[in-house]
Amino acid sequence: MKTDLFDYQLPVGLIAQQPAPVRDASRLMHVDRATGTISHHIFHDLPDFLRAGDCLVVNNSRVFPGRLNAVKEPTGGVVELLLLEKVEEATWSALTKGAKLRPGTRLSLGDGRLDAKVLERGEGGRALVAFARDGGPASDAEVFKLGSFPLPPYITALVPDTGRYQTVYAEREISAAAPTAGLHFTEALLARLDSGGVRRACLELAVGMDTFVPVREEEVEGHPMHSEWYSVSEGCAAAANAARRVGGRVVTVGTTVVRALESAASADGAIRARACKTSLFITPGYAFRAVDVLITNFHFPRSTLLMLVCAFGGTELILDAYRTAVNERYRFYSFGDAMIIT
Repeated sequence: MKTDLFDYQLPVGLIAQQPAPVRDASRLMHVDRATGTISHHIFHDLPDFLRAGDCLVVNNSRVFPGRLNAVKEPTGGVVELLLLEKVEEATWSALTKGAKLRPGTRLSLGDGRLDAKVLERGEGGRALVAFARDGGPASDAEVFKLGSFPLPPYITALVPDTGRYQTVYAEREISAAAPTAGLHFTEALLARLDSGGVRRACLELAVGMDTFVPVREEEVEGHPMHSEWYSVSEGCAAAANAARRVGGRVVTVGTTVVRALESAASADGAIRARACKTSLFITPGYAFRAVDVLITNFHFPRSTLLMLVCAFGGTELILDAYRTAVNERYRFYSFGDAMIIT
């Protein structure tokens, strides 16, 4: 399958630099797979598309403040670390920028409050870094206290309220980037869905920066898919399975939820409780087992996320929806507008 099939032209001015003034005031495009129709709404209209008995599944991971400034010892060279994934206690995979680092390099953070040592150096500016305080391993809280939130590089404007890069239901700090389809929800909107009989279930998937990497290979099949840790609890699996047994639908908030549920699903579509890593690469032709409705933002050209959405909604229909979104001046990417595919 040719990668350029998933390319499209996006004017730079449509990349959202700020969140909508109110979370659920974003636009919502409805894509109906049965009829092939596309219509335009506001995100607070979401209850119109869901019904009693449906199960709304969200990724409640929280973004950790993983952008850190460090000083190379003893030269004083400035280094920026962008934490990607926790490997083990006090040890992180990170992207580095600034002074050159070699294995064994010592770093100082927060005017000496924390120390760090480069254990390994990888390709593309990656490194394995161990953090310490007073000679012992530093806790996540101690590391995060010195960090700031790593907004995506395509957001170049100042964002006064970085809390808008967290969902209202975010809990554990395990993600390097936000599960952005969930940014549109407010507590009031969730309450409306609850009162309408829509059940809610939570899972965790640790969103990594690799999720934004475009596919550079000419053929989609040549792309080495990244892995991400996820956890589907017994309660989440039970809620989703119960919804389907009574004719309800599993409604996923974001591609991360799709990836987790499809990874946890058995051949008959039943979702199992699991906690592990997934390298599942969903492209057109994939047979979905666990997902009935998808709520998602608008994604990068040539991205694995766009390929997943095309697999779910149909490539021709989704690419037509993207062209429509450009023509209608929808806002794209993390702080942009949303789409619901039924």
